[in-house]
Amino acid sequence: MVYSLLSSRRSGLVCAPSARIKGEDREMVKKLKSGEYRLYSRKKDAKTGRRRNLGTFGTRKAAEAHERAVQYFKHR
Repeated sequence: MVYSLLSSRRSGLVCAPSARIKGEDREMVKKLKSGEYRLYSRKKDAKTGRRRNLGTFGTRKAAEAHERAVQYFKHR
């Protein structure tokens, strides 16, 4: 559920990420049937229309930590 920034400030709710407001899905870590978690890129590949696989991890915490590391090195 997405709330506007104005209503979330008034009611004390946490603001939605800017990508959700724009209508873009940013779920980058998905659980596989095997129980592992896969990290996908934020942007879709122009040729295939799919997101790039950035690795498979045993725990969601490990996948999210790797995603933070990727973003750190992209923007430093």
